[in-house]
Amino acid sequence: MAAVLARVVTFAIDGIEPRRVCVEVDVRAGLPAFRIVGLADASIREARERVRAALLNSGFEFPARRITANLAPAHLPKVGPGFDAALAVAVLVASGQCPAEALERRAVFGELSLGGELRACRGLLAVAEGARRCGLAGLVVPCERAGEAALVEGLEVVPVADLRALANLLAGGPLPPAPEPEPPHDVGDDKRLDLADVRGHELPLRALEIAAAGGHNLLFEGPPGAGKTMLARRLPALLPPLTRSEAIEVTRIHSVAGLHRHGGLVGGRPFRAPHHTISASGLVGGGQLPAPGEASLAHHGVLFLDELTEFQRPSLEALRQPIEDGHVTVVRSQRAICFPTRFALVAATNPCPCGFAGSERACACGEPALARHRRRLSGPLLDRLDLLVTVGRVSAAELEQPGRESSARVRERVLAARERQRRRLAGTPAGCNAQMDARAVRSRVRVSAEAARAVAFTYERGGLSARGHDRVLRVACTVADLAGRERVELDDVLQALALRLRLGEQEAA
Repeated sequence: MAAVLARVVTFAIDGIEPRRVCVEVDVRAGLPAFRIVGLADASIREARERVRAALLNSGFEFPARRITANLAPAHLPKVGPGFDAALAVAVLVASGQCPAEALERRAVFGELSLGGELRACRGLLAVAEGARRCGLAGLVVPCERAGEAALVEGLEVVPVADLRALANLLAGGPLPPAPEPEPPHDVGDDKRLDLADVRGHELPLRALEIAAAGGHNLLFEGPPGAGKTMLARRLPALLPPLTRSEAIEVTRIHSVAGLHRHGGLVGGRPFRAPHHTISASGLVGGGQLPAPGEASLAHHGVLFLDELTEFQRPSLEALRQPIEDGHVTVVRSQRAICFPTRFALVAATNPCPCGFAGSERACACGEPALARHRRRLSGPLLDRLDLLVTVGRVSAAELEQPGRESSARVRERVLAARERQRRRLAGTPAGCNAQMDARAVRSRVRVSAEAARAVAFTYERGGLSARGHDRVLRVACTVADLAGRERVELDDVLQALALRLRLGEQEAA
């Protein structure tokens, strides 16, 4: 019997991007063997046993011949069990048990059980986007998560339950009904937390509203139990809904990371709160096989770092470039992989090791301990934070008073401010004030003469860096947006300066 070569298209996930892979299977006479080449990891090499058992348990014959499977292109690392279905189909075609015509413009993606059932894999949405981008007409996927692939418009998604159903489809059987996209779902339950539950904290609440309206970075500093974490966790309820393009991006990232367990789009903005023991690669992405970190999982959402000074300094310093650029590039083995990191950073910290410096309770820390504590946060990192707010203890009388405003009412003002920003920033890459670059700040933001002089005076006195100069104008622009003004006035700039500069810096400026 002459050698037979079969080709089936599938996809590999490179970072968060899909890469087309051609599974080539050669079956020829020789000692029985099944070898997979093409820079495959251990989970793909183990597919030999899964494919063999799935074929036999589905009623097919596994060729007792020399089988070589190549995953092309050979230079691209392949990871995960998503190649199982394509390998099995290629073996069936190469051994003459299935026709190849039905696969000419379709890709196959999915994991196989030993019984032949198709199981869902990570990154299904990215694979569907890759199939459409490559001009394929359809994608064969497991029924379990076909709704996720159906989110991609202009692609025929074919859900199949097992290998036998897939073979019947290739033999000319009827197509199963197209899956319907599932409704959006939230990635957390933080939206149940309402600002109406907050007592006192007038200035922190104002800062929280400004941060939500403009997408600004925010640092809460105060003694233990003052309410820093409580305030930060109420931020998601103030944020505007995701646009469809943003929801697609967020869903793709969470699907690649294995956190997307539903078929619909992510409906709410992410709120990620990693523990302070996280490594630098866990925070910004990386690893031997680069994967998205918490900064990318918070894309278009909020990254909350509680107990900021307890994080390892290399981890915090690794955030500097992602905060500024909105993406991070990880280089491994001469491969550069880019992860998006367009998030709002919210952090909380104590003012000293004991936590009571500057409060009514006496601080037990000596000057060396205070100096070590201050050195944990570098100046360049603090310079990238727009709002630095002290959260003090509320009085007993304030604890007995009702809350000021609900999250719903504040969110109405946030949405109105975001709409003004959308109109102002039309035609630019920025989606909100915090994302404006220096050119957009100078060309799109109208500033009164008094306001400009106030910012320039603070800059000349050394109270601001060049980066801080622009960040103050962005915050002032958000304050004006919340007030319904088209021009930044002196009061807006003074409020932005008060929320950015700490007490000592304000006195110096």
